[in-house]
Amino acid sequence: MNDDSGVMPAETRLTGEPGGAAPGPDSPAAPAGSAPWLDYGVPEPLGTGFRRRSVLFVAWRDLANRQAGGSEVLVDRLASGVLARGHRVALLCGGRVAERPYHVIRNGGTYSQFLRAPLAYQRHFRDYDLIVEVCNGMPFLAPLWCRRPVLCLVNHMHTELWSIRFRPPFSTIGRNIEQVVMPWAHRENLFLTVSSSTAEALQGIGVGQDRIRQICNGVEAPDPPAPRSPDPMFLAFGRLADYKRLDVLLRLWDRVRHVTGGRLVIAGDGPERARLQALAGPGVEFTGRVSDAEKHRLMCSAWLFLHPALIEGWGIVVAEAAIRGTPAVAFDVPGLRDSVVHGQTGMLVRTEGQFASQWASLAIDQRRREQLGRAARTRALQLHWSAAVEGFAEVADEAIKCGRSHHGGNRPGAGQPASGVL
Repeated sequence: MNDDSGVMPAETRLTGEPGGAAPGPDSPAAPAGSAPWLDYGVPEPLGTGFRRRSVLFVAWRDLANRQAGGSEVLVDRLASGVLARGHRVALLCGGRVAERPYHVIRNGGTYSQFLRAPLAYQRHFRDYDLIVEVCNGMPFLAPLWCRRPVLCLVNHMHTELWSIRFRPPFSTIGRNIEQVVMPWAHRENLFLTVSSSTAEALQGIGVGQDRIRQICNGVEAPDPPAPRSPDPMFLAFGRLADYKRLDVLLRLWDRVRHVTGGRLVIAGDGPERARLQALAGPGVEFTGRVSDAEKHRLMCSAWLFLHPALIEGWGIVVAEAAIRGTPAVAFDVPGLRDSVVHGQTGMLVRTEGQFASQWASLAIDQRRREQLGRAARTRALQLHWSAAVEGFAEVADEAIKCGRSHHGGNRPGAGQPASGVL
C-alpha cells in the first residue's frame, strides 16, 4: 500500500550523493579519522563520545520485493545511512529479499511474518538498542513482544484503503487494528513520519502531537537531463494497483487527448495491468517495469507527471519527476498535498473535471508548464537523503532515551548519554 517506484530494484548506495562501499553488518566501528559516514554525505555523529549502536528495522518488505514502493525506499536509505555512520543495522521483513550492505533476514511471507516476527526477534536481535517498527497498515505491535526502545515509523495511514483492498469483516478488523490497537500498543513511544498529512492523521487517532516527529524524504540527484519530448507526452508512474486509480486517468484521457494530442505513458506493473490495458483507448502505452535509465528518460521526456492516487505517504515519484523539471497534476489528497505545492510546483485538484481541465490547460500553455517545472526542480534539489538520515538519527537518539526512562533505565548502557549516539 505504498508508493511504488515502478523500476527494477536499484543498488542501495545513496546514488547522487558521494558514495562508496558501505561496511558490512558486523564490521567493527570505524577507527577515528576514517569517517565512513562521509561517503554517504552524512555528518559525523555529534558529541565526542561516539558509541556504536544497533538498529533493527521491522518492515513488511525489502526493496527487492516486486511490490516495493516509497516506504521501502525510505527504509533502505535510512538503514544505509545509519550503517555508514558506523552503526550496526538489520532489516527483518517478509517476502523476497536481496543482499544489502546491512543485514537482512527474511521472515516468512506477506502475512505469516506478523506471527513470526516475535520469535525472529528473540532469536536474532534481542540485544539491539532500538527497534524501528514500520507500520504499513497492519502493525507488528513490537512493544508487546520487545523490551527495548521502539520507534514507530508510519509512512501514511490506510484508513480509506482497507475497504478497497479487503472485504468485510477483514477490512473492518484491519482498520480497527491500525486506528485503535496500534496507537495503544505504542502509547509510550515516539512516532516518525514523512509528511504533515500523516502527522495530522496520527493525531486524528489519538497520538499526541508531542510524540510525533517528522523528517522529509530525499531525492537522488539524476543523471544529465535527457531531451524533452517534442510531442505531447504525459507520464504516470508506479504500481498498477486499485488505490492508484489509474482507471480514472484512462477515463480522463479519452477527454483530454482530443485537446492535447500526443500519448499517455503508464510505467510500472501490478495486479491491475490487464484490466487497465482492456480499458485503455488510443494513444496509451504500457511499458511494464523499467530500468533506472529508462525511468530517467521517461521523466525527462514527459510534459506533465500525472498522479491520480487516492492517498500517498508523500509521493517520492512526484519529487523524482520534479527534480527533472517535470511538474505534476495530482488530486489534493494526503501525501500528495505535501509533495506538490499547488500553483508553484504543480497543480492539486479536487474533482475529476478539474484534473482534466488542468491537464489540458498546462499541455497547451508551454510557458506556464515550464515555469512550474523550474520551481519543482528548485524545490526538489533541496531534498537530500543525508538530511533525512540526520533527522532520523536525532529522533532515534530521542527514542532510545524515552525507552530507557519508561523502563527505569534498566537497559545495558542506560547510564550513558542518550544524545548524539547515532
